[in-house]
Amino acid sequence: MNSQYKTNQHLVYPLLGVGEIREITERSFKDKQILYYMIYLEVSDMTVMIPVDKADDLGLRPIVPKDKTFETLDHLAASYEPVTADWKMRYQMNLDLLKSGTIIDNATVVRALYHRSKIKELPIQERKLYDSALRILSDEIMYSLDITRDEAGQLIFSKMEN
Repeated sequence: MNSQYKTNQHLVYPLLGVGEIREITERSFKDKQILYYMIYLEVSDMTVMIPVDKADDLGLRPIVPKDKTFETLDHLAASYEPVTADWKMRYQMNLDLLKSGTIIDNATVVRALYHRSKIKELPIQERKLYDSALRILSDEIMYSLDITRDEAGQLIFSKMEN
């Protein structure tokens, strides 16, 4: 079995969130045996099958180490340039950042939409994007720092309120 991740390991799956590898299994597909990660995503109560050899292409990555988490929290507190007022353009820019899957890009989306929502209520699509980005960010921080989801959320908001 040649896989870079292990059973019970938590991973970040861009746009979907943090999941746990419950099993690594071989399945037959088009007359070939393919190795899959069976990843349980708690937030949506769903299990996804990811071919091991496609994991990197799909952006699957391990939870970041603590030092990267603290760097991300500092990023949330840093000053930033407000993004465009055109919500469709802003939505696409933020969606592209979330698809990249990095914790810093995710934090950038959370920070921008959080501050934007303080000025004016976000359109529904953008609100969903913000909620999703915030959930993925807080879940990753929770696992990285070994704290509760509430503590992770409090950390995020305390940084953005500075």
